[in-house]
This record gives sequence, structure tokens and C-alpha cells, in this order.
Amino acid sequence: MFRYTKATFARELVMLLIALAFIFPVYVLVNMSLRPANDATSALVPSAQPTFDNFIQAWNEAGLAQALLNSAIVTVTSVVLIVAISSMAAYPLARVMSKLSTTVFWIVLVGMMIPFQVALIPLYQTMRDLGLLGSLASLILFYTGSQVPFSVFLYTGFLRTLERDYEEAAALDGAGTFRTFTSIVFPLLRPITGTVIILNAITVWNDFLVPLLYLSGTPQQTVTVALYAFVGQFVSDWPVVFAGLVISVVPVLLVYFLMQKQIIKGFAGGLKG
Repeated sequence: MFRYTKATFARELVMLLIALAFIFPVYVLVNMSLRPANDATSALVPSAQPTFDNFIQAWNEAGLAQALLNSAIVTVTSVVLIVAISSMAAYPLARVMSKLSTTVFWIVLVGMMIPFQVALIPLYQTMRDLGLLGSLASLILFYTGSQVPFSVFLYTGFLRTLERDYEEAAALDGAGTFRTFTSIVFPLLRPITGTVIILNAITVWNDFLVPLLYLSGTPQQTVTVALYAFVGQFVSDWPVVFAGLVISVVPVLLVYFLMQKQIIKGFAGGLKG
């Protein structure tokens, strides 16, 4: 029978403090976004006259509609390509046990260790020579290439925990490698796919430096760059700035809450492997 002890109370208290530490910045962000511009009270004090006018002003004056659409296009396209390339690349690396596959796997891991800043300028010159600067395609190519190594690492670790029974049965029925992967293996990768999607989506959505460099001087802007310019224009109107930040984080939070079970299963499977 479970007994509520002092140790249990201490653990619950620690968990409560940790939860408050994570919730506190969110509270400040939302509280500041709801207060009028002339409200000079502390950010810790709830606004006496909350208003949604800040969100309307941020949406209209910062061009967040187009910026959110651009970020969504870049994020969704990049993540789809990352999932497709990484999962197919990880399958032979996890199933073919040979020196070649092991060597290739370690070469892929090297891509995780190279800081992307090292290749930022050479890639910028390549994008310029290809005529892709100022377009969303340059961001999609950059994110796809930079995030594939990490995603291959996650998929490979998860694949090594899966039994081969279903694959062997499909082979006996005459299914080829590609058919086996698409019909049998990939559906089993749903947990780790959820993890790959959310981690890469957050990385792509929140990135600031690459869009600032590759889209500079063009009307095409992602949400992070749009908010940066917005802060410069409305530096004294912080409630509007915070309202724009709230708008920008809502899509990522929705995706996370919808896929949190798959994310937990994916991490658990990867750790187990």
C-alpha cells in the first residue's frame, strides 16, 4: 500500500518548483502582451485592464501574416525532406551490418560535429551562384542538408531496437526493399518520426541567423526576422512586441502538444537502443 511520506512530499515540492520555473517566463510573456502601453506596473503583476489590441497591432503592422506563411512553408517542406531522406538513409545503415555501413554511419555523424557557422559563408556563395538568394528555396536546402545527420542518428538508433520479423515475412511474400520499407518499416517508425519532426521543426522555425543572411534585402522574411525588424520599429511599445512573440510561438506549441506522446516514445526507443 502506498504511503505518503516526507520524501514523497519533498519530491513533489521539487517538481512543483521546477514546473514554476518553466511556467514563469511564459506568464511574463503573456502578461506583458495583454497590458496597455501606458501600464507601467511590474511585469509580475497581472494587468488590471487586459487588452487584445496589441495582438491586432502586431499582426497588422509587423506583417506577421506573410512572415508566418513563409516560416510555415520553409519549416514544413524542410521537415518533410528531412524525414524522407533520413529515414531511408538510416534503414540500410541499421540493417546492413558491414564495415562499409559502419564507416558511412560515422561519416554521417561527423556532420553533426561541424559547426554550421563554418560553412555559412561558402554556402552563401553557392546559393548566390545558383541564383537562390532571397528565395525560400535557399533556406529549405540549407536546413535539409544541415539537419539530416542528426536525424539519421536518431532513426538509426531506433531502427536497431526493432525486430526483423515483419521485414522477413514481407521478403518471403516477395516484397522488395523499397516496398518493405514504405509498407512495413516506416509505419513502425512513427514514434521516432514524431521526435524528428518536432525537434527539426523547432530548430527551423526559431532560426534567425540563416534567414537574416539569405533573405536580407528582400520582402521575403520569416517570422523571426520580421519580429527583429518589428522590435527595431516599435522599441518603446513592448506590449506589442510581446504580443508578436506570443503569436510566433503558438504554432510550435500546438505541434508539440499534438505530438508529445510520439516524442516521448521516440526518445525512449532511442535511449533503449
